[in-house]
Amino acid sequence: MDTAPPRSGQGSKYDQLIAAAKAERAVMTIVVHPCDESSLGGALAASDKGLIVPVLVGPEGRIRGVAAEHGFNLAGCEIIDVPHSHAAAAKGVELVRAGKGEILMKGSLHTDELMREVTSSSGGLRTARRISHVFVMDVPGHPETLFVTDAAINIFPDLDTKRDIVQNAIDLCHAIGVKEPLVAILSAVETVTTKIPSTIEAAALCKMAERGQITGGLVDGPLAFDNAINPEAARIKGIVSPVAGRAQVLVVPDLEAGNMLAKNLTFLSHADAAGVVLGARIPIVLTSRADSVRTRLASSAVASLCAAARRKLAPLPAA
Repeated sequence: MDTAPPRSGQGSKYDQLIAAAKAERAVMTIVVHPCDESSLGGALAASDKGLIVPVLVGPEGRIRGVAAEHGFNLAGCEIIDVPHSHAAAAKGVELVRAGKGEILMKGSLHTDELMREVTSSSGGLRTARRISHVFVMDVPGHPETLFVTDAAINIFPDLDTKRDIVQNAIDLCHAIGVKEPLVAILSAVETVTTKIPSTIEAAALCKMAERGQITGGLVDGPLAFDNAINPEAARIKGIVSPVAGRAQVLVVPDLEAGNMLAKNLTFLSHADAAGVVLGARIPIVLTSRADSVRTRLASSAVASLCAAARRKLAPLPAA
């Protein structure tokens, strides 16, 4: 089944993702420290939609108190009682390593606290691939879903890390039904110059894709934002490329640029920004208190589709 997010005129991009995820079996999801209304409510909403089966890890009294205060029904939810957020992060990772969950979902704790356990060299969830984050953005008026990476994990990634960032994003696109994603390596300009190091790295990434070090997508760069997503801007600049003007994946030079791009799209263009962390043993949903219910559902749907794709390739053994 082709589950690719729709082009203009085919309905909500997120609705299609949620529908595709509902067609798969609900995924066992370890929800770490869901101790406020938004994180607990988001997990339960995803459960009600048939996207996940939540296992709630945190102080049981606080979880039940939040549920009672906001009228949430915890019937059928497994709760694993731990004393505080740090213990919840450690227990959540332990459960994933034991094969008890296929998705890890952040609750009301700091991202750093959760990711410290995920990236631990002794008992974390690292793989040979570098961990990175992808925003899956529904931008009003733009026909394509935009995938912005990395705007949350890697601050100043080097070339090898960028290779993994690109490959993680391509693999995500495959998981949700985009068969050959169009990947733009962004910079301020579309020409290679030693004055802007990100243009040199963009050119190197394109050569890596040519030589099979990056697979599964069409990669081009450097491209400026306008000629990456706007066909007329690409035509005016004389850029002939299957990616220019039609890019789906936008690979930013560093976290600062990515964070500003994602927030500009969110607050000025009123885009929704679902997201998922990739490159670990399982997909990780990093929710924000500002996320709408629709965005939380879309993040759960994306992670669910990633987990289903992993399952079809090879089940993960317990550690």
